Amino acid sequence: MRLLQVCSEFFPLLKTGGLADVCGALPSALSARGCDTRVLMPAFPALRAGLADAQPVNTAFALPEGARLLRGTLPDRSTAYLVDAPMYQRPGNPYTGADGQSHADSHVRFAVLGRVASQLAEGLDPSWLPQVVHAHDWHAALAPAYLRAACARHHRRLAGSVFTIHNLAYQGVFPMSVRAALDLPAEYFGIGGLEFYGQVSFMKAGLVFADRITTVSPTYAREIQGAEQGCGLDGVLRERAHDLAGILNGVDPAVWNPAADPAIAQAYDARDLRGKAICRARLQTEFGLAPQREAPLFGVVSRLAEQKGMHLMLGGLEDMLSAGAQLVVLGSGDEALQAALREAAEAQPERVALHLGYDEALAHRIVAGCDVILVPSRFEPCGLTQLYGLRYGSLPLVRRVGGLADSVVDCTLENLDDRSATGIVFDRFDVDDYARAVRRACALYNRPASRAEGDRCSCRCSGRPVHAATWR
Repeated sequence: MRLLQVCSEFFPLLKTGGLADVCGALPSALSARGCDTRVLMPAFPALRAGLADAQPVNTAFALPEGARLLRGTLPDRSTAYLVDAPMYQRPGNPYTGADGQSHADSHVRFAVLGRVASQLAEGLDPSWLPQVVHAHDWHAALAPAYLRAACARHHRRLAGSVFTIHNLAYQGVFPMSVRAALDLPAEYFGIGGLEFYGQVSFMKAGLVFADRITTVSPTYAREIQGAEQGCGLDGVLRERAHDLAGILNGVDPAVWNPAADPAIAQAYDARDLRGKAICRARLQTEFGLAPQREAPLFGVVSRLAEQKGMHLMLGGLEDMLSAGAQLVVLGSGDEALQAALREAAEAQPERVALHLGYDEALAHRIVAGCDVILVPSRFEPCGLTQLYGLRYGSLPLVRRVGGLADSVVDCTLENLDDRSATGIVFDRFDVDDYARAVRRACALYNRPASRAEGDRCSCRCSGRPVHAATWR
């Protein structure tokens, strides 16, 4: 099968979140299953710089906005197309300028991406024709709409389409005045198309016009069909329920593997966790934390936002520290949360450490070195951090929502007894329930060695359970 993946980020070249991890790992995984997979992205500077042997394609017809099409090789040896135009060369990240504000022509920048995806299905590159166009999140969501319109023009099916929702909360909503710039049939802008409360929603275009819809966990697929998580699109999703599937994200073993991770202090696996203890000690030294082993070291690798439950983490911080535990945080986001964490780190530098921003290698060191990784989200389509924690033998402490509910089994007594437990799970999105989960994590850490010896803990490393005695 010839498959075109359409996205705006690709690890390791360009990453603002988990979307890049998934889009970076999927082509290789599909290729291993026999698919001829290519990737289409905007020619953002980081992507352009990482594309080996990039050459212009002699296209069968012109691209919109005077763009040109480049073809080259990604680091994973996948073939990629880049839509090259000046509007993709601005400073900032893929979605905002250097001032942190969205570009005034964001609708054009990502509409062109979707339009070129459709054109490839129409024969834009005479040497390769996709059979399926797979669009990721709102940035690529117009691809199914353009493809549907192209099929109507050609009076035949050109390719199938799949649209994947990574986070329904980010929808690409623009004023209805942009409709002329999108160059889609007039009837596509009605309530059965892109119209969303008097505006235009790119996300809705993907939901309406794609042949199939996927999202990143089975629980999230159910949640987004209800008003609480549906973000105004739950009615559309209920109508497409027979075409909607939740497929849990996975972990790329070539990137996240404690037995062969160049970013961490010492390799380890489930058979020998001595390396994890070294990683823990090195992480404490790196951040100036006290070199103690009497209580767990908690880690956070996250956007600092209410959605991620970071105010719960702050609300329970005093109880966590009273239990003797330590905390390392990597992330950035809400200014008030950043300020509160900075104040905590300055007040207790041997107990709390903070690194504002994002550092991929440091993320690996935190996941490897902490005992518990915190993901107390209000909503979470899938979440990758808890999967990395499971891979590295660091217990995820999560709220029972979305993909967190699908991937972490709570350490109840019966689950510990039958060895199915993989972490600590709480239900209510409030400080009290979160704090009880933290106390359970501390209690699990402090289980007497006499009971743990030869027993199995809820921690899993590299897909296999490990002895509780070695967790400490």
